[in-house]
Amino acid sequence: MKILVVCTGNSCRSQIAEGLIKNKFPDFEVFSAGTHPESNVNPYAVRVMQEKGIDISSHYPKLVDDFLDSEFDYALTVCDSANELCPVFPNAKNRIHKSFVDPKRDHYDSEEHALKIYTQTVQEISDWIETITF
Repeated sequence: MKILVVCTGNSCRSQIAEGLIKNKFPDFEVFSAGTHPESNVNPYAVRVMQEKGIDISSHYPKLVDDFLDSEFDYALTVCDSANELCPVFPNAKNRIHKSFVDPKRDHYDSEEHALKIYTQTVQEISDWIETITF
């Protein structure tokens, strides 16, 4: 099974989804990419995933265009912007969309508040992955 997860910056939601799917299905080939990739993976995403026992610290944002010639069993979009900018993945057999709020756009009162928001995002994405039948 080969899966591509796409969001805008490829710094948080798609990276979280990639890590969760790889952890649940270690035999799957899972990649993530962004329509406008950031320069690095969000440190809060890395930290919260580490607390779940999943290491995404070596991940880095990639451009979705780098994967256009690859074939995938599934293309997953995890934000509305990516869904609108990439409405068709010609080399993906299946496409699933579910939008998640970008936690980096929230205003944090403290580091503890930020970690709470990222933990919630990880849980929401994890719950969604549990509903997908690959």
